[in-house]
This record gives sequence, C-alpha cells and structure tokens, in this order.
Amino acid sequence: MAQPAAWRDDSTPAPEPAGWGNVHPAPLAVDTAPVPAYGTGSLADLLPTLAAGQGVPGFTHSIPELTPADRNCVFLIDGLGWEQIKNHPDEAPYLTSLLGTSRGGTGRPITVGFPATTATSLASVGTGLPPGEHGLTGYTVRDPDTGALMNQLRWKPWTPPKVWQPYPTVFQLADAAGVHTAQVSSPTFEQTPLTQVALSGGTFHGRLGAEERMDFAAEQLAAGDRSLVYTYYSEVDGKGHRFGVDSDAWRGQLMYVDRLVQRLAEQLPPRSALYVTADHGMIDIPFDEQSRIDFDEDWELRAGVALLGGEGRARHVYAVPGAEADVLAVWREVLGEQFWVAGREEAIEAGWFGPVIDDRVHGRIGDVVAAACDDVVVTASVREPNESAMVGMHGSMTPVEQLVPLIEVRS
Repeated sequence: MAQPAAWRDDSTPAPEPAGWGNVHPAPLAVDTAPVPAYGTGSLADLLPTLAAGQGVPGFTHSIPELTPADRNCVFLIDGLGWEQIKNHPDEAPYLTSLLGTSRGGTGRPITVGFPATTATSLASVGTGLPPGEHGLTGYTVRDPDTGALMNQLRWKPWTPPKVWQPYPTVFQLADAAGVHTAQVSSPTFEQTPLTQVALSGGTFHGRLGAEERMDFAAEQLAAGDRSLVYTYYSEVDGKGHRFGVDSDAWRGQLMYVDRLVQRLAEQLPPRSALYVTADHGMIDIPFDEQSRIDFDEDWELRAGVALLGGEGRARHVYAVPGAEADVLAVWREVLGEQFWVAGREEAIEAGWFGPVIDDRVHGRIGDVVAAACDDVVVTASVREPNESAMVGMHGSMTPVEQLVPLIEVRS
C-alpha cells in the first residue's frame, strides 16, 4: 500500500507535516483523506520505539527521530491537540516553549489514528498497534457476534475484554523483560475493561490529585534502572466537550495542565525522557442546522440504516442486509462535499485503520464510514442526546483532530 503523500518524509520538516490543507475537491474522493502516519509517526509507534530503546525484545524503533533513554515517562493529556497548544501561547507558556522539542527536536507533531477518539487512541498507545489490529475502531461499533452496538469507551454492553482485544500491551511485555513498569492515573480507571486491554502491565497506582500524580510518576521513574511510566490527565478534554476549546473553562484547564507538565519535568531523575502527548485534538462545532446534521431528523440518511455507530465526526454506518450500496450512494450524495465517505473495503484499502485489518475486526467497521472534512457533524439527537449536545468534537482526519505533540524533556 502506498504511503499517502501527506506523510512522506521527503520534504523539509515544518511545524505541520506537508499536505494538510483546507483545499479539497467536491465531492471528496476517498484517497484525498490524509491517512495517519502508521508505522513512522503515529501514537501506535511511540511505546514500541521507547521499549526498543530499552532493549525489550520484539520491538522496533518506529519513530526514527527519538533517541533511547533508560527511563521513559509518557504523560498523555486527553484532548490537547497540537493546534490547541500553538493557538494558546499565553495560556500554555511552558508547553509553548517546548514545541521545538516535539518529535525528537524536529518541531513536528505526530498523528493519532483513525478515528481520533479516546478509546481508539489509548488502545493504540498501550498495545503499540493500529486500530485495524487492536480492534477498537471507534467510539461505538457493531459487535459482529451479537449485532449490537458496543461502546468501547464505557464498555457497554459488557464484553469479555481479552476476547475483544487479545494482544498483550507494551507494558506487559516490558514488565516481563525486567523494565520497571507503572501507570499513575485516577483510581477510577484501575479496574475498567479499557485499562485491562490497553494499559495493563506492571503496577497501577491510583492517585486522585493531579499534582500527586506528577510527583508519584517521577518517583516511579527513579524506582528502576530501566523504567516505563505512564500518567494521564482527562479534564482538558472534559471542559472542551462541555464548553468548547474557545471557552474560559477550557483555557483555565490548559493553564493548569501547563503547570502540571512543568512540575513533572522539574522532578525527572537522571537518564530520563518525558514525552507529553495527547489522544486527539478538538474542534468547536456551531449549533446551527448547517453545522449539525441530525440523523434522527433526516429521512435520507436513515434510509436503509440498521445501526448508527461511531461519533459525530467519524461515523460507522451499518446497513440493512442488501442495502449497503444504496446507503453508501445516499450518504455520499448528501454529505460528500463535507465528509470523506467510503465503503468498508474502500476505507480499508485506503489505510484509514492501518495497514492490517484482523479478521475479528473486519465486521466492526461500518458498511459506510464517514469522516468529516469541514466544521460539521452528524448528530443523533434521539439516540445520542448527550453526545449531540457537546460543543467540542473530534474523531476525523483533519489537522486539528489528528495532530498531537510529542514534546520531549530530558534530564
């Protein structure tokens, strides 16, 4: 499969990878979507690269710009995209001062994966695999065994975790290789199925306070000659969804997380590298009929659809048997100037979910997959009232959603 032009490395490094732009044909062709940089510069490549540098068997140095360290800490800030940092230097002076360190000093971001959503991204981080292999291919997807929608963030309805995602995590393999491995996060996440399938391995340390997490993450880094530590903060994403990334509440969270990063960076033990990244960016969507297309009120989009999955900017559409081609044609006709609309096999061939699709994952992908290009969402006011009321959204392959920092601090 040819690598998309947007992610070839034969151009001079720039603040953003070449090829991301606002000009697009209408209707949008599937192959114009800027596919995530699987294998060379995506979230799924981060932990394998760090583990390879620590001598853990079975991993390769996938992000070539990074240099090995004995002690590695990944601080994932939910919802803090590359463009959000660049656009708010006053609220994030410390992070802004470090933008030039991103991706091994190139001053470039990495991509997350498709869709750009928390469950998918956390699974990519923890397993070191693209979505087509780990199988968490959206916010909600159809379970081929039951025919029901499975919410992979909330894990409803309950599904055996190790059946749904059978691969070991990088943390488990690093721990087995003698690396001191720890996760430092909110106690709320310790027993969740998503943590089990994406972030387990070594020891989970629950800490309620964010400052305490930073302090304890630094202690855990120092606890081994080789250490791999993960810590997480969620409220930037929470405020963005509720109030938007142009709100005072969101800006206050950005100011707070800027101080958290500095607090952790100033406590790094010797021979350490801290990597600050995120699971996706975010975009505010206006509350008008042009920007929010309500599936539950649109008879054309509903025709022939058995299940609506995914989320507003990254939809999995499951057709009534026999109606797949008609549903694809209608969605492409109605949304094709604002969304990349692909049939399942088209999306797979284009590499949206990575270069490999496991057999167990194939049926989780929609018969139609629709990814927003413009500032627009497909809501579902009846089926998804809470999600439809959100201000900030994410999920698609636009720069504001896909590009995240890989800020680096070394001791």
